[in-house]
Amino acid sequence: MIAEIIEILDAEMAEPGLYGWFHNLWLIITTAATILLCKLFGKGTPKQVCAVVLTVALAVTLLEVYKQINYTFTVDDQGNIEADYEWYAFPFQFCSTPMYVGLLAGIIRKGRIHRALCAYLATYAVFAGAAVMAYPADVFIKTIGINIQTMVCHGSMITVGVYLLYTGYVKVEHKTILRAMPVFAAAVVLAAVMNEIAHMTGLLETDTFNMFFISPYCESTLPVYGPVHEAVPFPLNLIIYILGFTAAAYVILLLAMGVKKIGQKSNKQAIAA
Repeated sequence: MIAEIIEILDAEMAEPGLYGWFHNLWLIITTAATILLCKLFGKGTPKQVCAVVLTVALAVTLLEVYKQINYTFTVDDQGNIEADYEWYAFPFQFCSTPMYVGLLAGIIRKGRIHRALCAYLATYAVFAGAAVMAYPADVFIKTIGINIQTMVCHGSMITVGVYLLYTGYVKVEHKTILRAMPVFAAAVVLAAVMNEIAHMTGLLETDTFNMFFISPYCESTLPVYGPVHEAVPFPLNLIIYILGFTAAAYVILLLAMGVKKIGQKSNKQAIAA
């Protein structure tokens, strides 16, 4: 029975292509979900906003549990269940952090920490989600469930982040990036510590473990950061990594500020008319 369930969870499809039907479908779903969430709960109370964030985080967590099960267990030709944990899939990459941050933001509902967590979801997480949704070629595989999981995960980053900005729960102002930056920096440092532990314990001798793709012991496959990772000493390239992603997250905030100004200008013109 368990073996049959594992095989069902590992059902395959043709690997989706960039901007093929599967990719385009999820772009439409993400856009529709974002608009629907803002329309239905755009005027929600702080309690309702937190409930939305927590609900999405819980859903993403359940899908992550499925992913870990799928990557760990397989069924051989005789129907026997085999277990072999894939350390490269350990759930602490940049795009995994919104799951943890969302859970914490849904539980810690007041104070500076809560505001910082929500600011992170509205800036860094939106950038990460948008980057992958725009170019998901490296995340698509032949497993149906994993492809759905990754689209829900990255699409929800955009949906939740835009929702937080739309409601005004996260203020659309320059200071927001300063609130979010410590959360990102803490996550990067934690990833660096994990990478160091993997090196010290000898895990890298048999497995790949490269959280945030910043390990000095592994090659970084990130498009822009990769060359920097190779050319610059580790402590410095870590700082460059933090500042680079912060700049990208800040662009998201600037775009939100621009949209807000356009909206305010349109409202004034409508009133004047």
